[in-house]
Amino acid sequence: MSATATAILMQASSVEPLPEEAPADTVALAADAAAQAANAPVTGGELDLIQLVLHASIPVQLVMLLLLLASIASWVIIFRKKRMLDRAEKEADRFEERFWSGADLGKLYSAASERNRDVEGLEAIFEAGFREYTRSRQRRGADSRAQLEGAQRGMRVASSRELDGLEHNLEFLANVGSIAPYVGLLGTVWGIMIAFHGLANVKEATIASVAPGISEALIATAMGLFAAIPAVWAYNRFATKVERVAGRYDAFSEEFSSILERQSSAGEA
Repeated sequence: MSATATAILMQASSVEPLPEEAPADTVALAADAAAQAANAPVTGGELDLIQLVLHASIPVQLVMLLLLLASIASWVIIFRKKRMLDRAEKEADRFEERFWSGADLGKLYSAASERNRDVEGLEAIFEAGFREYTRSRQRRGADSRAQLEGAQRGMRVASSRELDGLEHNLEFLANVGSIAPYVGLLGTVWGIMIAFHGLANVKEATIASVAPGISEALIATAMGLFAAIPAVWAYNRFATKVERVAGRYDAFSEEFSSILERQSSAGEA
């Protein structure tokens, strides 16, 4: 055996073997590290909306305030409009029940025209039409056609006035539903511009340095959607209800006109 081979064998025999407990120690250390990581408190994962709003820039805060006011006004209108439309439908049901029960038209008119009593809905349309019809009959030389046209004109005016009251403030809900998302987007764009502009003075830009500013800006978009979604839903629902009530008013006006036409023809005969 050569001298070189003898030297290699001597070096190999001099290497100390790994301790048998090394794998066990490695596993124990890894388990301890995993337990400590699991028990460590999470400090930056929670989202505090109030702090995001308070730390936002002044333009973004103004946008948020505008959206908050629009949302509050929308909810006030939603509750009032729901109560008004429900009352109009119930009033229409009650009056139609009395009208088609065979009650005398003169008694219905006397009850509708009492002092210190506000009439609305179908009763107001009936009162206006019957009042014009009575006035036309009291005029000399007024034929049945003139009497009927006067009654129809009075009912159209009363119906238009009632529908204007039901449609009041629906335009505001439509505007909030269509404009609020864009207003929120404007605040978001402005906030992101400010966040990226602040990176000009930072040597090393990271996600951690720009994430808070972007989060503050995105709150404006969320508030815009929060204001717009209920407004759009309420507008569509209330507009449908107003159309349904308007159809009932038109149908009643046509039927009442037919009744008055028959009365006029019978009076001339």
